[in-house]
Amino acid sequence: MKKSIEISSNIETLFGTRDENLHVLEDGLNININLRSDSIELEGNARDVDRAEQVFSDYNQLQRSGHTFTNGDLNSMLRVVVADPKATLRGLVEAGKQRSFGRRTVQPKSLNQRRYLDAIEAHDMVFGIGPAGTGKTYLAVAMAICALVSKRVNRIILARPAVEAGERLGFLPGTLQEKIDPYLRPLYDALYDMLDPERVDRYLEKNVIEIAPIAFMRGRTLNDSFVILDEAQNTTSEQMKMFVTRLGFNSKAVITGDVTQIDLPNARRSGLLEAIDVLKYVQGLSFVYFDEGDVVRHHLVQRIIRAYDEHKSRSSEQQMELLDPRPANGHGEVRDTVQHPE
Repeated sequence: MKKSIEISSNIETLFGTRDENLHVLEDGLNININLRSDSIELEGNARDVDRAEQVFSDYNQLQRSGHTFTNGDLNSMLRVVVADPKATLRGLVEAGKQRSFGRRTVQPKSLNQRRYLDAIEAHDMVFGIGPAGTGKTYLAVAMAICALVSKRVNRIILARPAVEAGERLGFLPGTLQEKIDPYLRPLYDALYDMLDPERVDRYLEKNVIEIAPIAFMRGRTLNDSFVILDEAQNTTSEQMKMFVTRLGFNSKAVITGDVTQIDLPNARRSGLLEAIDVLKYVQGLSFVYFDEGDVVRHHLVQRIIRAYDEHKSRSSEQQMELLDPRPANGHGEVRDTVQHPE
């Protein structure tokens, strides 16, 4: 199917640097986009051509309504649109406006990030599980700030296990807060990136935003709160059970973690792994899983994560070969799994 679209003013801003946004549409929708002097020609499957036409139409309408895009955000939204047949450019922008606070807008940069934000809006408890750099913590903090600014909750509580400290915590200099602050620094970084420093300091001083180790949660019932447990893979089974049972009325909880980075001592089982097994059929909960394709840090991070995964897979295969007792032939000889140099 071929379809021509009349070129409107400023439509070139949709194309992106070196037409990178057009390439996202072509690759994601399996269509060809040809630029004519006064029109754009779309060629491909009828359904995919219609979806591409919808993108151009949405972009024109959004521009006329005064909406402006940064190229990075537009590129990310187009990637979500081509990955999810139910998503539209206009729908993503409208959802972003609902999640905005101040000058910041919470906008997903991948399909799984979109599912994550939708899950946080729809459920009172959400588990975000995946590798570093996928936006698990950042997006959870952003959604918490949105809820606070819009007065849907009265406070934000951010918790994190300080497993690296252990018994050494008492040997660190300073007050208890000064001892644990280094382990909570990523949460402070997210806050200061989203709000003015003076506003963050005011919220912290008045305990509107509270940042503490998970041990501080014991015995509390958290009402009218947005609660986030970060680095949950480093909780024990007892800590995780204690945390997920703190939730009170009109509250939300988001638990984030990376099951490939467990630092618990003495080979203890992660409370996050146990929670995945125990709670996977509980109604009202949502589990969202991320992979290296959702990494939004430097592009090298995606490749580094993939390299580690491939190395782990190769190591596991080699170990299985070394442990395999079966003979290599019918004469009872055990096969040689060692690679000898020529």
